[in-house]
Amino acid sequence: MTEIDLATDICGIKLTGPVLNGSGTFDALAASRVFGDALLEDFPFDCYVSKTITMNPRPGNPPYRLWETPSGMINSIGLPGPGLDGFLDRDLALLSELEVPLIVSVMADSSEDFEVLVERVAARDEVDAIELNVSCPNVHSGLIVGEQPSETEALLKALRPITAKPLIVKLTPNVANPQEIAVGAEEGGADAVSMINTVKAAAVDPDSSRAWLGVGAGGLSGPAVRPIALAQVRVVSAAISIPVIGMGGITDSESALEFILAGARVIAVGTENFRDPRAGSEVTAGLPAALTRRGFGSLAEAQSVTFG
Repeated sequence: MTEIDLATDICGIKLTGPVLNGSGTFDALAASRVFGDALLEDFPFDCYVSKTITMNPRPGNPPYRLWETPSGMINSIGLPGPGLDGFLDRDLALLSELEVPLIVSVMADSSEDFEVLVERVAARDEVDAIELNVSCPNVHSGLIVGEQPSETEALLKALRPITAKPLIVKLTPNVANPQEIAVGAEEGGADAVSMINTVKAAAVDPDSSRAWLGVGAGGLSGPAVRPIALAQVRVVSAAISIPVIGMGGITDSESALEFILAGARVIAVGTENFRDPRAGSEVTAGLPAALTRRGFGSLAEAQSVTFG
């Protein structure tokens, strides 16, 4: 069988294949402690996206944080992390050993803090691109940046002069018209968007009849959200000229290819990593057969065709 070329790029970053991880769904530092050099020798992703970094250390949300659904998972982790200084002083050096491009995800609740995060992270040679998690309220306007096109555009215009490195905006699915947010991101100077983030959800404790999650609600991910994600990737990719990183319930090569056909340039595996830490490798391994079955001779051919 003819060898299928999976090489691609995102924002000018050369990749050997199209498979990334969703931010926060694969802890490479913890995995390296468990698997050692074996992780580096056969890393499951073509590009690694860090857990979201915030200005100050965060303990995360109180328990409980997870709830399994029949076809997915609700999480309310709360972005625990070491803060900006801890990440730069300790974690970044370890992540740079992964030998794949590195995208660092950052989040803040003000433009000023976003500016500090982007400036300091972008200054590091180990970092290839920055993902902006825009799901928190702007402290000045009170609006959710990622739910308002004007707020998203204003944030990108403030951040764009800080660095020439690619800025990727992580879009929320919890809006009526995500393409409007994507257009705002593009007009502000974003280089790409990634989507979807989790869908708002809740669960009830069968014993206490109260909310199971410690903060009452969380975000649904996994196969349950895949049709939503595909629909949103389709409309967003048609509305903007910058690339889309598609995710939302990808479990195998066939579902990954669906996102490519919907308009995504590359894809990210998220919830499936909790079930199988090798899920990224399994997706990559199955892509040549999936492409061949649909009549494509390369990934680039599939990227040039959408299902309309």
